[in-house]
Amino acid sequence: MNEQRDFWLSCGHHLVDRDAAGKLLLTDELLKAYLARPELVPPPGSCEAERGLHDSLLRNPRRPVAPSQIAAIADVDARENWEIMIGWRDHLVKHRTLETAYLDIIRNNIRFPHIFMGQLTQAILRNALDGCGDVFTLRAAEMFFRPQKLLMQGGMVSAIDEETDLLLGCQPQSPLVALLGLPASTEIDMLSDSTADSYWKRSDRFDMSLDLTAGQRGMAALGEVITQWIAHLLAIDVVTEPLEELRNTPVAWYVGLDSEATRIGDRLWKGEDLDDEARNRLVGLFRLTFRNPEDKLETVRSEGIYLFAAMTAGDVLHLKPQNLVTGLPIRREEMVS
Repeated sequence: MNEQRDFWLSCGHHLVDRDAAGKLLLTDELLKAYLARPELVPPPGSCEAERGLHDSLLRNPRRPVAPSQIAAIADVDARENWEIMIGWRDHLVKHRTLETAYLDIIRNNIRFPHIFMGQLTQAILRNALDGCGDVFTLRAAEMFFRPQKLLMQGGMVSAIDEETDLLLGCQPQSPLVALLGLPASTEIDMLSDSTADSYWKRSDRFDMSLDLTAGQRGMAALGEVITQWIAHLLAIDVVTEPLEELRNTPVAWYVGLDSEATRIGDRLWKGEDLDDEARNRLVGLFRLTFRNPEDKLETVRSEGIYLFAAMTAGDVLHLKPQNLVTGLPIRREEMVS
């Protein structure tokens, strides 16, 4: 019998509860983890208002916080941090699940710091992929919440976590990482059959590269992540097939998985030819089909929806999984509550 292995401990998935449908319920423990962030822990010499606010929230992290309590904090930067944090907390608290909190943010274009959105995306993905035993899928899922530096050599495309170079040899930055005693990164290995088993003990270090060459296992794994993300958030069953080229197929509907890919997709949708620079930036291509045709808008006659992923001029791939929520031609509302 295969032993269940844990991963991404630093996202705080062990601090939340789950409802009968398997969706994430906010807990006081998760809110208190936010209060452990260095931006919110009052430093020596901080004013009484800041210390009092922090202490009171540690006792009751859901207690109402009046604007006057934040305005009373002497330090300007601390006031800004607390305004952002209380706004974030209030948004999470008013929704029944973290999934619905996420969907509300995306559909209503609510602005929150990237670091909070990345953490929320990671927690939801951790829930969606619970029980997954394929580390290639898990490593590909990291691209949903951590930008990747792409290295091209000899026809091979490798993805390395953009922050890895900065984290090598450094102490963990997340308070949860430090609390759990997780080690810092020391080296980068390419994920392969021979190194796969090491992923479990280093998943919070984000220090394994992934082969994203067209036709290889990494792209297939990313397609599986897309499928699971849509199923979990939208309760829609799709098939996501990686492609190596479009083969002169008309693009009737597409979703750009990042800003650069959206620009390229616009050109293809208009029937324009891509120059060599644009083609070289296009590093991922998928064909998405709905298993149940009734899930798709009736006006969309195309059998397949194309998904594009492209790197920036600086060779960075910054996927936006929220585009899968807003960009697909979905006819019915999801079942997430």
